[in-house]
Amino acid sequence: MDNLEKHIKNNRHLFDEHKADKSKMWAEIEAQLPANKPKTIRLWQRPALKIAASVILLFGLFTTIRFLTNNSSYNQQNSYANKELQEIDMHYKNLVSTQVSLVKNHTSLSLEEKEEFLSFMDELDEEYKILKIEMNKNLDSELILEAIVSNYKKRIELIENLLHRINSSKKTNNTTTDGYIL
Repeated sequence: MDNLEKHIKNNRHLFDEHKADKSKMWAEIEAQLPANKPKTIRLWQRPALKIAASVILLFGLFTTIRFLTNNSSYNQQNSYANKELQEIDMHYKNLVSTQVSLVKNHTSLSLEEKEEFLSFMDELDEEYKILKIEMNKNLDSELILEAIVSNYKKRIELIENLLHRINSSKKTNNTTTDGYIL
């Protein structure tokens, strides 16, 4: 420690006696400041800025209105696609369920053949569910709608082919037995 530090430590109580009067100091500083106030420029009172603000406001309103009208037309298209999908669903589900019940109740099919056929139909049903999810995302409604119809057509075609094979095998069996009877 040097002498100055020792002196400050020993005489600390003398330094605490004099405190600065802040209000007196500020009054002296304020007296030295210039008396005139700076000129304030109010930007919102200028005509050019009023025009610019009006243009921005109109542009914002136009954009908002346009967004809302586009959104409502999007909802109308989406609801139309949903109605169309429901109609297609009802029609093809009825066809498929009727023909699946024919296959299930068919007596000439073995249990293995029925299970294999129904598992393939389940795979097509899973594909349909995926297509329906994509339809809700509305990636491209028309293409997805076509894919859904194609899925249903595959199901019906498979069922019809199976039933046709079964019926044609019955006919050949009946003609051979008829041939023996004559």
